[in-house]
Amino acid sequence: MTTVFAALADDNRRRIVESLADSDVATATGLAGALGISRQATAKHLEILAHAGLVTASKQGRERIYRFTPFPLGDVQAWISGVEGEWTGRLSRLAAQLEDRGRESPEIT
Repeated sequence: MTTVFAALADDNRRRIVESLADSDVATATGLAGALGISRQATAKHLEILAHAGLVTASKQGRERIYRFTPFPLGDVQAWISGVEGEWTGRLSRLAAQLEDRGRESPEIT
């Protein structure tokens, strides 16, 4: 999961993921043109995304075709849901305590 967070920490890599999620498949050259960065930089970003399991590549002729693989995001989503649930509970308890304190203290007029 740390690898996924690290891969998605970069804005260009998030844009690559979004582009692949929208288009299903793309080449490094096509992604580079859409992002306005060099093909070499795009290839490095794709390598990091592949290492995190977010992208797969297959050879088609002289080009590599890249696809988005959302499966690693399932673990991230589960972790975020757990953290969200914990904080939602904490904030609800805090709100209840503050409400109770408001009822206990007399109003100053």
